[in-house]
Amino acid sequence: MAIVLSIQHLPKMTLNPIAVLNEPRKTRVPYELKQGQSRVFHQLPSGLNMEVIVQKSVKEKNPDSGKGPPLVFVHGSYHSAWCWAEHWLPFFSNSGFDCFALSLLGQGESDTPSGTVAGSLQTHAGDVADFIERNLSLPPVLLGHSFGGLIIQYYLANMRNELHYGAALICSVPPSGNSGLVWRYLFSKPIAAFKVTRSLAAKAFQTSLSLCRETFFSATMEDNLVLRYQELMKESSRVPLFDLRKLNESLPVPKMTDCSTEILVLGAKDDFIVDAEGLNETGRFYNVKPICIEGVAHDMMLDCSWGEGANVILSWLNGLNR
Repeated sequence: MAIVLSIQHLPKMTLNPIAVLNEPRKTRVPYELKQGQSRVFHQLPSGLNMEVIVQKSVKEKNPDSGKGPPLVFVHGSYHSAWCWAEHWLPFFSNSGFDCFALSLLGQGESDTPSGTVAGSLQTHAGDVADFIERNLSLPPVLLGHSFGGLIIQYYLANMRNELHYGAALICSVPPSGNSGLVWRYLFSKPIAAFKVTRSLAAKAFQTSLSLCRETFFSATMEDNLVLRYQELMKESSRVPLFDLRKLNESLPVPKMTDCSTEILVLGAKDDFIVDAEGLNETGRFYNVKPICIEGVAHDMMLDCSWGEGANVILSWLNGLNR
């Protein structure tokens, strides 16, 4: 029997209508969907439309093959739903999971709110909650990358009376935010700190192939792939995901109220953005031992060894289904 989710937002997560800017929804470099994928638009209570790339389980028509919980993917800064659609949506749908990759407002093909930023931890988490409540009849597993992981952490801490199979935090910003990461780089790796600041804050990754590779991918990533993803990232974010100064006022995220939610904390050894201490902080916060994968960079789902992280998550998911 299907379990219908009932999402009850805390007062601080309520949303107010926001005006849409007069601009075309389509990006100049649209992502071409792969076989079995579809693009739909979920209308939020604000009236804005959120892009969702959907890929259903290929095992759906065979009741004897089994089917796992729905997977909801949330991207980080300078990305959108396409980053999951490239490799991981086909992989997990072939493994028996319905997959839903969201593009947060102001990113990808989603509508852009008025103002200078896409939203806050509160509004982004509220948008994720609204999608789940109105579209899924079974408890999901949430997967968040980088700042998307922080949004999921906030979501889990502020929900009441919901069932979730679990959440996978992938190269996630830790519960205290990115300030600790920045200060550690400044004092221990000043050259790396300069590069990170130039790459992300000054958006130099958009014009420098070498800096884009160093920031997001492994050194062995082929030039043509880095160039392709560089163009997609350049088009993915019309406005910043957050106002970082206001973001810090909402941190650290509180503890989860539902201690039964299983958490996977997954990091990459060659992550140029989230360091080992950031990964360990997230693990300590959720009282789990983090897994760090060798030979993989920050964009684990796009890197040339993308299957390494996908297989770790699949093994964890299969454990939840036992």
